[in-house]
Amino acid sequence: MEYRKLLGTDLTVSAVGFGVWTVGTTWWGVKDEGMGKALLREAFDLGVTFFDNADTYASGRAEELQREALADVRDQIVIGTKFGYDIYNHPERAGQQERPHDWSPQHLRRALEGSLKRLGTDRIDYYQLHNPRMDAIAPGTALADDLWAELDKAKAEGLIRAYGTALGPALNERQIEEGIASVRDRRAPTQIIYNLLEQLLGGQILPVAEEVGVGMIARVPHASGLLEGYMSLDTEFEPGDHRNWRMTTNARRKAWMEDGLKKVEQLQDAVIEGKGRTIGQLALQFALRSPAMASALPNIYSSDGLREYASTFDAAPLTDEEFDAIQSLYRANFGLTHDLRGQVVAQ
Repeated sequence: MEYRKLLGTDLTVSAVGFGVWTVGTTWWGVKDEGMGKALLREAFDLGVTFFDNADTYASGRAEELQREALADVRDQIVIGTKFGYDIYNHPERAGQQERPHDWSPQHLRRALEGSLKRLGTDRIDYYQLHNPRMDAIAPGTALADDLWAELDKAKAEGLIRAYGTALGPALNERQIEEGIASVRDRRAPTQIIYNLLEQLLGGQILPVAEEVGVGMIARVPHASGLLEGYMSLDTEFEPGDHRNWRMTTNARRKAWMEDGLKKVEQLQDAVIEGKGRTIGQLALQFALRSPAMASALPNIYSSDGLREYASTFDAAPLTDEEFDAIQSLYRANFGLTHDLRGQVVAQ
Protein backbone atom coordinates (compact mmCIF):
# COMPACT_ATOMS: atom_id res chain seq x y z
CA MET A 1 0.00 0.00 0.00
CA GLU A 2 1.08 3.57 -0.64
CA TYR A 3 0.32 6.41 1.79
CA ARG A 4 -0.06 10.05 0.90
CA LYS A 5 -0.52 13.39 2.61
CA LEU A 6 -3.93 14.98 2.11
CA LEU A 7 -2.48 18.33 1.08
CA GLY A 8 -3.60 21.25 3.18
CA THR A 9 -4.12 19.05 6.26
CA ASP A 10 -2.01 17.04 8.70
CA LEU A 11 -3.68 13.80 7.57
CA THR A 12 -1.91 10.89 5.87
CA VAL A 13 -4.21 8.43 4.10
CA SER A 14 -3.91 5.18 2.20
CA ALA A 15 -3.87 5.88 -1.53
CA VAL A 16 -6.54 3.22 -1.92
CA GLY A 17 -9.39 4.02 0.44
CA PHE A 18 -12.68 2.33 1.27
CA GLY A 19 -16.00 4.00 0.49
CA VAL A 20 -18.18 2.51 3.20
CA TRP A 21 -21.40 3.03 1.24
CA THR A 22 -20.84 -0.27 -0.62
CA VAL A 23 -21.18 -2.24 2.61
CA GLY A 24 -23.38 0.14 4.58
CA THR A 25 -26.31 0.65 2.21
CA THR A 26 -28.43 -1.42 -0.16
CA TRP A 27 -27.88 0.86 -3.15
CA TRP A 28 -25.39 -1.47 -4.80
CA GLY A 29 -23.02 -3.92 -3.23
CA VAL A 30 -22.95 -5.92 0.00
CA LYS A 31 -26.28 -6.40 1.75
CA ASP A 32 -25.13 -8.79 4.48
CA GLU A 33 -23.77 -6.83 7.42
CA GLY A 34 -21.52 -9.65 8.57
CA MET A 35 -19.83 -9.74 5.20
CA GLY A 36 -19.60 -5.96 5.17
CA LYS A 37 -17.81 -5.87 8.50
CA ALA A 38 -15.49 -8.66 7.38
CA LEU A 39 -14.53 -6.65 4.29
CA LEU A 40 -13.86 -3.53 6.36
CA ARG A 41 -11.59 -5.55 8.63
CA GLU A 42 -9.84 -7.26 5.75
CA ALA A 43 -9.21 -3.88 4.15
CA PHE A 44 -7.48 -2.68 7.30
CA ASP A 45 -5.39 -5.86 7.40
CA LEU A 46 -4.33 -5.17 3.79
CA GLY A 47 -3.14 -1.66 4.64
CA VAL A 48 -6.22 0.47 3.94
CA THR A 49 -6.36 3.27 6.52
CA PHE A 50 -8.82 5.74 4.96
CA PHE A 51 -12.51 4.93 5.37
CA ASP A 52 -15.00 7.35 3.83
CA ASN A 53 -18.54 7.40 5.18
CA ALA A 54 -21.57 9.72 5.42
CA ASP A 55 -24.38 10.23 7.89
CA THR A 56 -26.91 9.80 5.09
CA TYR A 57 -25.73 6.27 4.23
CA ALA A 58 -28.58 4.12 5.55
CA SER A 59 -29.47 7.05 7.81
CA GLY A 60 -26.41 6.51 9.97
CA ARG A 61 -26.28 2.70 10.03
CA ALA A 62 -23.15 2.69 7.82
CA GLU A 63 -21.29 4.69 10.47
CA GLU A 64 -22.38 2.23 13.16
CA LEU A 65 -21.24 -0.67 10.99
CA GLN A 66 -17.81 0.91 10.62
CA ARG A 67 -17.55 1.32 14.40
CA GLU A 68 -18.48 -2.31 14.94
CA ALA A 69 -15.79 -3.46 12.51
CA LEU A 70 -12.94 -1.10 13.36
CA ALA A 71 -13.42 0.40 16.82
CA ASP A 72 -10.36 -1.33 18.27
CA VAL A 73 -8.07 0.19 15.59
CA ARG A 74 -9.61 3.65 15.68
CA ASP A 75 -6.27 5.41 16.26
CA GLN A 76 -4.70 3.65 13.26
CA ILE A 77 -7.25 4.80 10.69
CA VAL A 78 -8.45 8.06 9.16
CA ILE A 79 -12.21 8.53 9.37
CA GLY A 80 -13.93 10.61 6.75
CA THR A 81 -17.63 11.27 6.96
CA LYS A 82 -20.09 13.80 5.55
CA PHE A 83 -22.94 16.04 6.63
CA GLY A 84 -25.45 18.46 5.16
CA TYR A 85 -28.51 16.41 4.32
CA ASP A 86 -31.22 16.60 6.95
CA ILE A 87 -31.55 12.92 7.83
CA TYR A 88 -33.41 13.72 11.03
CA ASN A 89 -36.53 15.29 9.53
CA HIS A 90 -36.62 13.65 6.10
CA PRO A 91 -36.69 9.86 5.55
CA GLU A 92 -34.40 8.14 3.06
CA ARG A 93 -35.64 8.29 -0.52
CA ALA A 94 -35.52 5.58 -3.19
CA GLY A 95 -32.78 5.54 -5.78
CA GLN A 96 -30.40 7.82 -3.89
CA GLN A 97 -32.62 10.84 -4.40
CA GLU A 98 -31.34 13.82 -2.47
CA ARG A 99 -32.93 14.94 0.77
CA PRO A 100 -33.13 18.64 1.68
CA HIS A 101 -29.86 20.23 2.80
CA ASP A 102 -29.49 22.17 6.02
CA TRP A 103 -26.29 24.21 6.19
CA SER A 104 -27.06 26.03 9.43
CA PRO A 105 -24.47 25.95 12.23
CA GLN A 106 -27.14 24.31 14.41
CA HIS A 107 -27.58 21.43 11.98
CA LEU A 108 -23.82 21.05 11.63
CA ARG A 109 -23.53 20.57 15.39
CA ARG A 110 -26.40 18.10 15.48
CA ALA A 111 -24.96 16.13 12.57
CA LEU A 112 -21.47 16.14 14.05
CA GLU A 113 -22.70 14.92 17.42
CA GLY A 114 -24.65 12.14 15.72
CA SER A 115 -21.70 10.98 13.62
CA LEU A 116 -19.31 11.03 16.58
CA LYS A 117 -21.70 8.83 18.54
CA ARG A 118 -22.39 6.37 15.73
CA LEU A 119 -18.70 6.08 14.83
CA GLY A 120 -17.70 5.68 18.48
CA THR A 121 -15.02 8.34 18.36
CA ASP A 122 -14.17 11.69 19.92
CA ARG A 123 -13.14 13.33 16.63
CA ILE A 124 -13.77 13.14 12.90
CA ASP A 125 -10.54 13.26 10.92
CA TYR A 126 -12.00 14.60 7.66
CA TYR A 127 -15.48 16.14 7.78
CA GLN A 128 -17.02 16.92 4.39
CA LEU A 129 -19.93 19.00 3.15
CA HIS A 130 -22.02 16.41 1.31
CA ASN A 131 -22.86 17.49 -2.24
CA PRO A 132 -22.92 21.25 -1.52
CA ARG A 133 -23.83 23.90 -4.08
CA MET A 134 -22.16 27.27 -4.41
CA ASP A 135 -24.41 28.88 -1.81
CA ALA A 136 -22.73 26.73 0.85
CA ILE A 137 -19.19 27.25 -0.50
CA ALA A 138 -18.66 30.74 -1.90
CA PRO A 139 -17.17 33.29 0.53
CA GLY A 140 -19.17 36.44 1.10
CA THR A 141 -22.59 34.91 1.69
CA ALA A 142 -24.01 34.65 5.20
CA LEU A 143 -25.06 31.01 4.74
CA ALA A 144 -21.60 29.86 3.70
CA ASP A 145 -19.56 32.12 5.97
CA ASP A 146 -21.51 31.13 9.08
CA LEU A 147 -21.15 27.46 8.17
CA TRP A 148 -17.40 27.59 7.58
CA ALA A 149 -16.89 29.67 10.74
CA GLU A 150 -18.64 26.93 12.69
CA LEU A 151 -16.37 24.35 11.10
CA ASP A 152 -13.40 26.39 12.31
CA LYS A 153 -14.86 26.39 15.83
CA ALA A 154 -15.39 22.63 15.78
CA LYS A 155 -11.82 22.17 14.61
CA ALA A 156 -10.49 24.43 17.37
CA GLU A 157 -12.46 22.31 19.85
CA GLY A 158 -10.75 19.16 18.56
CA LEU A 159 -13.98 17.61 17.29
CA ILE A 160 -12.70 17.54 13.70
CA ARG A 161 -9.14 17.59 12.37
CA ALA A 162 -9.82 18.80 8.82
CA TYR A 163 -12.79 19.62 6.64
CA GLY A 164 -13.62 19.87 2.96
CA THR A 165 -16.23 19.15 0.34
CA ALA A 166 -17.52 16.06 -1.46
CA LEU A 167 -19.11 17.15 -4.74
CA GLY A 168 -22.07 15.43 -6.34
CA PRO A 169 -24.27 13.56 -6.41
CA ALA A 170 -23.97 12.74 -10.14
CA LEU A 171 -21.34 14.18 -12.46
CA ASN A 172 -22.34 17.70 -13.41
CA GLU A 173 -20.60 20.66 -15.05
CA ARG A 174 -21.64 22.98 -12.22
CA GLN A 175 -19.22 21.06 -9.97
CA ILE A 176 -16.29 22.63 -11.80
CA GLU A 177 -17.16 25.98 -10.25
CA GLU A 178 -17.91 24.35 -6.90
CA GLY A 179 -14.61 22.48 -6.90
CA ILE A 180 -12.48 25.46 -7.86
CA ALA A 181 -14.17 27.58 -5.18
CA SER A 182 -13.56 24.82 -2.63
CA VAL A 183 -9.85 24.46 -3.29
CA ARG A 184 -8.95 28.05 -4.21
CA ASP A 185 -11.25 30.14 -2.01
CA ARG A 186 -11.71 27.79 0.95
CA ARG A 187 -8.43 25.83 0.68
CA ALA A 188 -10.60 22.79 1.34
CA PRO A 189 -9.65 19.28 0.17
CA THR A 190 -12.29 18.12 -2.26
CA GLN A 191 -13.75 14.78 -3.36
CA ILE A 192 -14.84 14.46 -6.99
CA ILE A 193 -15.97 11.88 -9.52
CA TYR A 194 -12.84 11.23 -11.57
CA ASN A 195 -11.70 8.37 -13.76
CA LEU A 196 -10.07 7.88 -17.14
CA LEU A 197 -13.47 7.83 -18.88
CA GLU A 198 -14.90 10.79 -16.95
CA GLN A 199 -12.36 13.61 -16.67
CA LEU A 200 -14.74 16.58 -16.75
CA LEU A 201 -13.99 17.67 -13.19
CA GLY A 202 -10.42 16.51 -12.79
CA GLY A 203 -9.28 18.26 -15.94
CA GLN A 204 -10.37 21.62 -14.52
CA ILE A 205 -10.01 21.26 -10.75
CA LEU A 206 -6.82 19.21 -10.36
CA PRO A 207 -4.52 21.87 -11.89
CA VAL A 208 -5.90 24.42 -9.42
CA ALA A 209 -5.44 22.00 -6.50
CA GLU A 210 -1.85 21.35 -7.57
CA GLU A 211 -1.21 25.08 -7.87
CA VAL A 212 -2.51 26.00 -4.40
CA GLY A 213 -1.42 22.82 -2.61
CA VAL A 214 -4.81 21.43 -1.66
CA GLY A 215 -5.58 17.72 -1.67
CA MET A 216 -8.17 15.83 -3.71
CA ILE A 217 -9.94 12.47 -3.42
CA ALA A 218 -11.24 10.50 -6.42
CA ARG A 219 -14.65 8.87 -6.25
CA VAL A 220 -15.96 6.36 -8.84
CA PRO A 221 -12.45 5.59 -10.19
CA HIS A 222 -13.87 2.57 -12.05
CA ALA A 223 -16.67 4.47 -13.83
CA SER A 224 -19.48 2.62 -12.02
CA GLY A 225 -18.09 -0.78 -13.00
CA LEU A 226 -17.02 -0.17 -16.60
CA LEU A 227 -13.34 -0.25 -15.58
CA GLU A 228 -13.58 -3.28 -13.29
CA GLY A 229 -13.23 -5.84 -16.07
CA TYR A 230 -16.42 -7.83 -15.55
CA MET A 231 -19.05 -5.91 -17.48
CA SER A 232 -20.51 -6.93 -20.82
CA LEU A 233 -23.60 -5.98 -22.80
CA ASP A 234 -25.37 -8.89 -21.12
CA THR A 235 -24.69 -7.59 -17.60
CA GLU A 236 -27.87 -7.04 -15.61
CA PHE A 237 -28.06 -4.94 -12.46
CA GLU A 238 -30.16 -6.36 -9.67
CA PRO A 239 -33.23 -4.52 -8.34
CA GLY A 240 -32.22 -1.65 -6.08
CA ASP A 241 -28.88 -1.10 -7.82
CA HIS A 242 -28.52 2.65 -8.15
CA ARG A 243 -27.23 2.29 -11.72
CA ASN A 244 -30.73 1.24 -12.75
CA TRP A 245 -32.12 4.45 -11.28
CA ARG A 246 -29.33 6.62 -12.67
CA MET A 247 -29.93 5.45 -16.23
CA THR A 248 -33.70 6.03 -15.91
CA THR A 249 -34.56 3.80 -18.89
CA ASN A 250 -33.29 0.53 -20.31
CA ALA A 251 -32.34 2.34 -23.51
CA ARG A 252 -30.29 4.88 -21.58
CA ARG A 253 -28.55 2.16 -19.57
CA LYS A 254 -27.79 0.18 -22.73
CA ALA A 255 -26.34 3.25 -24.44
CA TRP A 256 -24.13 3.96 -21.41
CA MET A 257 -22.84 0.38 -21.39
CA GLU A 258 -22.27 0.22 -25.14
CA ASP A 259 -20.43 3.53 -25.13
CA GLY A 260 -18.27 2.59 -22.15
CA LEU A 261 -17.40 -0.90 -23.35
CA LYS A 262 -16.32 0.44 -26.75
CA LYS A 263 -13.97 2.80 -24.95
CA VAL A 264 -12.61 -0.02 -22.79
CA GLU A 265 -11.97 -2.01 -25.96
CA GLN A 266 -9.80 0.84 -27.22
CA LEU A 267 -7.79 0.68 -23.99
CA GLN A 268 -7.20 -3.06 -24.24
CA ASP A 269 -4.34 -3.03 -26.72
CA ALA A 270 -2.88 0.32 -25.65
CA VAL A 271 -2.47 -0.05 -21.91
CA ILE A 272 -4.02 -3.29 -20.60
CA GLU A 273 -3.20 -6.44 -22.58
CA GLY A 274 0.01 -8.07 -21.38
CA LYS A 275 1.07 -5.07 -19.29
CA GLY A 276 1.24 -6.81 -15.91
CA ARG A 277 -1.80 -5.15 -14.36
CA THR A 278 -5.55 -5.52 -14.38
CA ILE A 279 -7.85 -2.89 -15.81
CA GLY A 280 -9.03 -2.21 -12.27
CA GLN A 281 -5.48 -1.51 -11.13
CA LEU A 282 -4.84 0.66 -14.18
CA ALA A 283 -7.93 2.72 -13.36
CA LEU A 284 -6.63 3.39 -9.84
CA GLN A 285 -3.16 4.26 -11.08
CA PHE A 286 -4.68 6.75 -13.49
CA ALA A 287 -6.94 8.33 -10.87
CA LEU A 288 -3.99 8.73 -8.51
CA ARG A 289 -1.67 10.23 -11.12
CA SER A 290 -1.87 13.83 -9.91
CA PRO A 291 0.36 14.83 -6.97
CA ALA A 292 -2.70 16.52 -5.46
CA MET A 293 -4.70 13.26 -5.45
CA ALA A 294 -4.40 11.69 -2.01
CA SER A 295 -6.71 8.69 -2.30
CA ALA A 296 -9.09 6.90 -4.64
CA LEU A 297 -12.23 5.14 -3.46
CA PRO A 298 -13.02 2.03 -5.49
CA ASN A 299 -16.34 0.28 -5.04
CA ILE A 300 -15.51 -2.70 -2.82
CA TYR A 301 -18.02 -5.53 -2.49
CA SER A 302 -15.92 -8.70 -2.58
CA SER A 303 -12.70 -10.00 -1.07
CA ASP A 304 -11.27 -10.66 -4.54
CA GLY A 305 -11.87 -7.09 -5.65
CA LEU A 306 -10.49 -5.70 -2.42
CA ARG A 307 -7.29 -7.71 -2.77
CA GLU A 308 -6.89 -6.70 -6.40
CA TYR A 309 -7.18 -2.99 -5.59
CA ALA A 310 -5.03 -3.18 -2.45
CA SER A 311 -2.22 -4.70 -4.56
CA THR A 312 -2.33 -1.89 -7.12
CA PHE A 313 1.14 -0.70 -6.15
CA ASP A 314 2.58 -4.19 -6.61
CA ALA A 315 1.43 -4.17 -10.25
CA ALA A 316 3.35 -2.71 -13.17
CA PRO A 317 3.12 1.09 -12.80
CA LEU A 318 1.46 3.32 -15.36
CA THR A 319 4.21 4.86 -17.49
CA ASP A 320 4.32 8.39 -18.88
CA GLU A 321 3.92 6.98 -22.38
CA GLU A 322 0.87 4.96 -21.39
CA PHE A 323 -0.68 7.94 -19.62
CA ASP A 324 -0.17 10.03 -22.76
CA ALA A 325 -1.76 7.26 -24.84
CA ILE A 326 -4.82 7.24 -22.57
CA GLN A 327 -5.12 11.01 -22.83
CA SER A 328 -4.85 10.86 -26.62
CA LEU A 329 -7.68 8.33 -26.67
CA TYR A 330 -9.74 10.49 -24.31
CA ARG A 331 -9.27 13.63 -26.40
CA ALA A 332 -10.39 11.66 -29.47
CA ASN A 333 -13.43 10.30 -27.55
CA PHE A 334 -11.87 6.85 -27.91
CA GLY A 335 -12.65 6.87 -31.62
CA LEU A 336 -16.40 7.26 -31.13
CA THR A 337 -18.19 9.79 -33.31
CA HIS A 338 -21.14 10.39 -30.97
CA ASP A 339 -21.46 11.06 -27.27
CA LEU A 340 -24.10 9.53 -24.98
CA ARG A 341 -26.69 12.12 -26.00
CA GLY A 342 -26.27 11.20 -29.66
CA GLN A 343 -24.51 14.47 -30.50
CA VAL A 344 -21.77 14.45 -33.10
CA VAL A 345 -18.29 14.76 -31.62
CA ALA A 346 -15.97 17.20 -33.36
CA GLN A 347 -13.17 15.38 -35.13
